Amino acid sequence: MISTWEPTAAGVLRLPSGRLVRGRGLRHPLPQGARPDFALYLLGRRPPTVAWESRWIRWPDFWLPSDSVTAAEALRAAWERAETERVEIACGGGYGRTGTALACLAVLDGVPDDEAVAYVRRHYAARAVETPWQRRFVTRFGGSARMTFE
Repeated sequence: MISTWEPTAAGVLRLPSGRLVRGRGLRHPLPQGARPDFALYLLGRRPPTVAWESRWIRWPDFWLPSDSVTAAEALRAAWERAETERVEIACGGGYGRTGTALACLAVLDGVPDDEAVAYVRRHYAARAVETPWQRRFVTRFGGSARMTFE
């Protein structure tokens, strides 16, 4: 069974393949409507338990993931699951870490790594990807993700 997000719902990013992924900030209330089937939480400390399947990546605010290999594997899994499931990517505010992760998903979806940040800023949030090192992480992600998963 395929379950996807409503394309016009708040925080939903449509990737070029048509996959829909919801980004959000955990400091904000859970949006009305469908719940995620799977969520990837990008936080410096373990998130609260939720009623859906989730995975936590240790990723301090304004920084990069503590383990980039584990993060790449989790992002690949989230991208794959987004083909048939409602996938949510979230951090505290929903912009820096979430935007960085969404840009990495865009790279996995075929957006050139040097265009992925602009893609996410245009289609998700203008404030997405907040720091120079987060932008650099995205531009380097394409090569590292291909090496990790080929």
